[in-house]
Amino acid sequence: MTIQWFPGHMTKALRMMQDNADIVDAIGYVLDARAPASCFNPSFNKIIGNKPCVFILNKCDLADESKLEEWRKYFRSNNLSFVNATATASAEAGKITSAFAEITADLRSKYKAKGIFKPVRCLIIGVPNCGKSTLINCLSGRKTVITGDKPGVTKGKQWVRLQSGLELLDTPGTLWPKFDNERLAARLCFIGSVKDDVVDLYEVSNMLLAELAEQYPHNLAERYKLSLDGKTTGEIFQDIAVKRGFLLRGGEIDHDRCSKAILDDFRKGKIGKVTLDLPKDIV
Repeated sequence: MTIQWFPGHMTKALRMMQDNADIVDAIGYVLDARAPASCFNPSFNKIIGNKPCVFILNKCDLADESKLEEWRKYFRSNNLSFVNATATASAEAGKITSAFAEITADLRSKYKAKGIFKPVRCLIIGVPNCGKSTLINCLSGRKTVITGDKPGVTKGKQWVRLQSGLELLDTPGTLWPKFDNERLAARLCFIGSVKDDVVDLYEVSNMLLAELAEQYPHNLAERYKLSLDGKTTGEIFQDIAVKRGFLLRGGEIDHDRCSKAILDDFRKGKIGKVTLDLPKDIV
């Protein structure tokens, strides 16, 4: 299956981010902790340039702790600022704000030495549905930007000022024009960064089952109370459909309902804590 989704508003969003890159002091790069490598957008490289950047591993409550440690080692070994986060938890705000304060400390010191107050501006970037807007609401302590558990909710830019003096620019989730790595593209589908309407959900759910059977067989077997021994992905899908009652008249499998249920289970963490990417997967 060829996966591709780059609607016109993403082209506009990239231009808008590039235009605003010159007026911000730092970058907040939000990554979904279930598939961090898949969330690295090559189109963002030019936008970041030499700006100080903090990588925010979001949705850590849904991720595999042992693999997150591999990511922490990667960021440390490359002298990259990072923070683990669960943006839906208000208690996380302090450590995220501290990460921004740390990467802009030199700049704030220069402002203070000159006796002037100027808010430090940070551009928040990431692929669709990685939790940028939820993160900003967490930091501001109120619902200042619209959020939604699907890609494409944020359509334009919005500045949000925090009590700490930081100003955050929320931007639309943006992919890139062409996926060169189909496996990473599929993982973007799994986490909801690609609109469900533009892909074959039956194929996507089978690709997810294949990944889980390879990397997290116990989680998969435990969630659906089935044996994976010697079974193909198609057979696993069929077993899930039968066990969950996703059947049409005549006993045929309801592929659409079963596909949506499997993806929904994964996205809501019902299959357990999962991280599909490791740093070696970055392209």
